Amino acid sequence: MVKIKRIVLHSFLFLLLFCAGVILFMNIHPAFGGAPTTEQKETYQQLDNYVDGHFINEIPTSVFSNPPDTSSTSNASASGVKDRDPAAPIPVSAIDRKQINSENDSLTWLGHSAFLLSIDNKKLLIDPILSPVASPVSFVGINRYDYSEDIMLDIIDEMPPIDAVLITHDHYDHLDYQSIIKLNSKVSHFFVPLGCGAHLTRWGIPEEKITELNWWEETEYEGLTVALTPSRHGSGRDPFSIDTTLWGGWVILGNKTRVYTSGDGGYGPHFKEIGNQYGPFDITLIEGAQYDRRWPEIHMVPEQSVQANLDVNGETMMLMHWGAFTLANHAWNEPIERALEEADEKEVDIIAPMIGETVMLDSKLQMPLTAWWDI
Repeated sequence: MVKIKRIVLHSFLFLLLFCAGVILFMNIHPAFGGAPTTEQKETYQQLDNYVDGHFINEIPTSVFSNPPDTSSTSNASASGVKDRDPAAPIPVSAIDRKQINSENDSLTWLGHSAFLLSIDNKKLLIDPILSPVASPVSFVGINRYDYSEDIMLDIIDEMPPIDAVLITHDHYDHLDYQSIIKLNSKVSHFFVPLGCGAHLTRWGIPEEKITELNWWEETEYEGLTVALTPSRHGSGRDPFSIDTTLWGGWVILGNKTRVYTSGDGGYGPHFKEIGNQYGPFDITLIEGAQYDRRWPEIHMVPEQSVQANLDVNGETMMLMHWGAFTLANHAWNEPIERALEEADEKEVDIIAPMIGETVMLDSKLQMPLTAWWDI
């Protein structure tokens, strides 16, 4: 009996020390980010979308739901889903820096939800997750897919000066510590949802280079209109910071091109509100992957993504949140196949460029569909 008590005691002490070590590591390692100040939290208390120390969605939203009898991903069980990862390196396009550096409006997909947007001769980065792993540490996390060319290796070093970075929320597959550190000297300004600036300041970004916005707030920057719009999602970089920072999508309005990126989030009435206030859009970047029947309210399935594009009055849409990491139980290329089928049925113009390919955002925004993902 004494021996058993000792084993239990030692196990408890080990678990206690382990938990203390994890908490200490999260507090010390900068990748986990910072936290809003007491003054900021007091200011947030006056907001409708901030309750008891946490931001909330416009409508009731559950992060996890009891799975229904039929899966929102496919009829296969989670353990039986095929092709969750590509069977071979994904074909990618060599980055055409001449096109990117031109004065023409253009869009270059960098995988997942990361884009390099050229608009009014300004260079903007959206959610630049440019690292090989979506994680606070390099030795544990979700690895980026293999590409046919290693276009990500020196991508930041080879980028032109960046006028602004726009972050939709602070999850690791959107706000990447290593990418931000490398980009700091190249970026003139950062636009983030409320509270996310604390991460950047901990990483050495000067406060004067950071603008935080709430939903429906907009600002003028270098001749562009930039507005943060609602999404139905959440935030947090560790168990102690859940929803302590805001999340959203971005509207970017130039002289000739109107762009909307949804950020992560489930389907909801906010899309029509965004369309009514800011639409139409020449191009929309709509989340529609990493969906699962366990979290149907915080990520859209592709059919909902196509409807969201219609709701915001998008003339052409592009599906995002795929092509880089496996974060859910569906085939890696299932989202684009479903989106194309739904877009065809609803007569929606959709483009699906290769990662690294630059799309010119002119009045004839059309490109032939090639099933490069069919590998």
